[in-house]
Amino acid sequence: MEKLSLKDIISKICKEETFEAVSSDYSFTIKIDSYVPYACAAIHDGHQFRKELWENCIHTEYERWYEEDPETKNMIKSHPIVIAGCDSRFEYDLNRMPEEAVFETAWGKQLWHEPLSQEMKDKSLTKHMNFYKVVHILIQKLERKYGFCTVYDMHSYNWKRWDREVTIWNLGTSNVDNDRFGDVIENWRKSLSEMAFPNDIKSTSKINDTFQGNGYFLKYITKNFKNTLVLATEIAKIYGDEYEQIIYPEVVSAIEKELIKRIPEHALSVYEAFKS
Repeated sequence: MEKLSLKDIISKICKEETFEAVSSDYSFTIKIDSYVPYACAAIHDGHQFRKELWENCIHTEYERWYEEDPETKNMIKSHPIVIAGCDSRFEYDLNRMPEEAVFETAWGKQLWHEPLSQEMKDKSLTKHMNFYKVVHILIQKLERKYGFCTVYDMHSYNWKRWDREVTIWNLGTSNVDNDRFGDVIENWRKSLSEMAFPNDIKSTSKINDTFQGNGYFLKYITKNFKNTLVLATEIAKIYGDEYEQIIYPEVVSAIEKELIKRIPEHALSVYEAFKS
């Protein structure tokens, strides 16, 4: 992996070059092994937290980790196109619009001892803006090249805090065209329900059961690209213990191996259905 400036990353995508890089400010990674009509994203995978913010932050390292989506990049790392955030959503949230991306409170708790200066906010918002510049160029390239593109927007959620039984997989579809895409969404839900996990975990999948797909990443792409379907795909944190801050690597590995097969199969079927 090489370190590249925003300008160089965009240039490589425009020239349809393959590469693997971290942005020069270390805020996100991108890998393009080949140009295919689908991409994978793990925008909440990051845990980095700018050191100059540490003393002012009320939340602990564990509290930040608890609300992030650890290992989601590892679940999709083998696919040809992967973009992932490196920074914690507690610095800025890539799944919120710029005006709301830097939190004042987080999950009902004040985040900062003292309000952030505009300079501190601007450092974070610049990284948010640059990420979306790359996303825009990437989806534009794929849509122009293939006529249609699918984005697998991977997230995870804390299932133990729910006061009812919840699904392993949740698809959030409230902001996509369900009349147009309902059949392929259902096919993706069904495929996820058939996954095999270790440790006697049985896969289940539902649509809009725990989350409805209200994230800015999905909304941004859907608004700007009419022939790209974003599938907000959330997995319950069955691959670890959310209270003990433990990851079960054998479960993460099993998820990755299942997705190696299931994402390309589904992406091809979507492409065949909607290519121009």
